Amino acid sequence: MTAEQALRPSPNDSGDTLPGIFSRPYAAATLTFATVMFLTGFAALAVVPTLPTAAEDLDGVSLFPLVAGSFVAASLLGGVLGGHWADRSGARRPLALGMILSVVTLLVSASSVSIWQLVIGRFVDGLAAGMVAVSVTTAIGQSYPEYLRPRMLAMMSASWIIPSLVGPPVAGVVAEVWSWRTVFYGLAVLTALPALALVAVLRMAPEGDGSQALPAEERASRPPLVVAGMLSLGAALGQYGVSGWDARHLLFVVAGVVLLVVFAPRLLPKGTWRSARGLPTAVLLRGLTSGTYFTVEALVPLMLITERRVAAVTVGVAFTASAVLWAVASWAQGKLLQDVARHRLVTVGALIMAASVVFAVVGSFSGVSPLLAMAAMPLAAIGMGMLDPCVTVLSLSHSAPDRLGHTTSAMQTNMNLGQVVVLAFATAVLNAGLAAGTSRLGGYAITFSLLLVPTLLVAVLAVRARK
Repeated sequence: MTAEQALRPSPNDSGDTLPGIFSRPYAAATLTFATVMFLTGFAALAVVPTLPTAAEDLDGVSLFPLVAGSFVAASLLGGVLGGHWADRSGARRPLALGMILSVVTLLVSASSVSIWQLVIGRFVDGLAAGMVAVSVTTAIGQSYPEYLRPRMLAMMSASWIIPSLVGPPVAGVVAEVWSWRTVFYGLAVLTALPALALVAVLRMAPEGDGSQALPAEERASRPPLVVAGMLSLGAALGQYGVSGWDARHLLFVVAGVVLLVVFAPRLLPKGTWRSARGLPTAVLLRGLTSGTYFTVEALVPLMLITERRVAAVTVGVAFTASAVLWAVASWAQGKLLQDVARHRLVTVGALIMAASVVFAVVGSFSGVSPLLAMAAMPLAAIGMGMLDPCVTVLSLSHSAPDRLGHTTSAMQTNMNLGQVVVLAFATAVLNAGLAAGTSRLGGYAITFSLLLVPTLLVAVLAVRARK
């Protein structure tokens, strides 16, 4: 018997089976968290495909990395705030506030009169998303035993299936027939009442959701909001800096890098950047994989819409396929592959993502059908659907019960850092190639090829995160 099998519970001697995620002790929590993911997924999957169109309409294509990056920068702050708040008083309050903010941001973005207002809207959305993501993950760790966590994380991915089938294609059609603003306003109307109802349910629910109270001296401490704020500022400065290729933009890049290098280690487990065994490596893997996937998800649609002139509704189909396949892969790792060591599934997922990067590179050539580049998105989603829940399970397994919020906050922080750093680096390479006279499609090919580095690194390092 392996150590991992020994830790897995088994039915008791009377033959009773262990309770599942929809059994009486867990049904209410399961339905609540699934509803949160449904609403979050519906809004996110409908909005993201319209962002390149919105940036082009607002004469801000050069600032598109900032539109995408501001979301990530704010998620850093939202994740830290949500994680520490969840450890201090339970996950329900930051979850409720995050749901309210997610509706507000749709209205801010919909009424954008400039690219900078859209950036602000995406920033508020990132703040909400960071709080929601950390709160849900923390609540899962607080509310479910270890053997149910992979299934519950798969359930969270499955909650995105219907939004993925409906959101991107409908958003693409609406953007083509009316405008991208209609997408944002429509989503605000559709999600406002369910979100408010969910907030009411969360407020009425008891706080005794299985969370472990921190010692009084730790509850009295303030979360490192100044550190998180400086980290968010550094991320935003870096994303703006890579949007140009001159001395002024270079200064912004330098300032952003300095802030990230100084403040990021204070929010991460010691040894994260040198891949120390256990939790530090698990947190590192989260950053590398999410950074690669986020960059593929941001730059491939941008290339398809602005350079290959692929219709937004067609790109929306790719987003739909990605979300569905992510959910299927996540379900497979939690159900069909539950006896396989988590770190091995991380390696397999990373290799699948590497294959998707190759598709993006080849699909960037003008003589090749753009559909090949579009296929990179669902293929990358398969890899992420397989490895992402495994990384989360490994991270939680290395955490003490009273530090789950801190752990999920660290995972969220490095996830966002990975997205900021990888996207910023990719954008800088793309702009440098253009400044050197490379064709735009050639610049995209070079940029995508560099994404092989983090994916292969994850495949090699996964063994260091095993329990």
